[in-house]
Amino acid sequence: MRTERSVHRTILPLLVVASLPLILGLVFGAFGHVRTDGGDREHSAESVSLPTQSGESDVSVEEAIANRRSRREYGEEALSRRELGQLLWAAQGVTEGTTGYRAAPSAGALYPLEVYVVVGTPGVDDLEKGIYHYRPENHELTRRKIGTVQSELRAAGVDQEPIGEAAIDIVVCAVDERATGKYGERGRKRYVPMEAGHAGENLYLQAEALGLATVSIGAFSDDHVRDVLGIPTSQRPLYIFPVGGRT
Repeated sequence: MRTERSVHRTILPLLVVASLPLILGLVFGAFGHVRTDGGDREHSAESVSLPTQSGESDVSVEEAIANRRSRREYGEEALSRRELGQLLWAAQGVTEGTTGYRAAPSAGALYPLEVYVVVGTPGVDDLEKGIYHYRPENHELTRRKIGTVQSELRAAGVDQEPIGEAAIDIVVCAVDERATGKYGERGRKRYVPMEAGHAGENLYLQAEALGLATVSIGAFSDDHVRDVLGIPTSQRPLYIFPVGGRT
């Protein structure tokens, strides 16, 4: 018959092993949210709320498609926070809270895209110049850097004028490993670029509906863009969208 001491010797190690996830969770929780999928850590960044998307427009989908153009000249007026929020929601915003589905389709609903905003001149009303990261789950921005960096982004984009003259630049990046974990190299080579295209067209059409101007830019130094944004090598820049008012 087993003694009480032998029972304790058997049970105690099992209790320690079973408690490890809780212990690790508490330890990592003390240091903020830790991501293991190539995303960035922003547990200490200040959040900036965005207005709820309006869901209303005087421009039909058919009109927006017919009138969509690449526009490389911009007005001198700042964008409103509502316009900025609407643009970001169209690119990657959550459209169904219970599932987390977003405005642009994603293979396997894996959502490998990360969206950043470089606020320049004339910028956005009541928003400091600098670099921001869009957080779709809460429809908010997190500040990454305050200050004028638009000229640096323009230099990364082989000195293309629209990048430096728009009110803002929206940069679409990808964390490929979110897709390759399920789809392998096909995820990186096909599904991720396809998703960026979906988000990009949404941006174009939303800009058209808001009476704004934008153009998609793909010619830039990936490493230089990463340096400007301060993001890790696990994120791949795919698009820069300068956005501003119409001239």
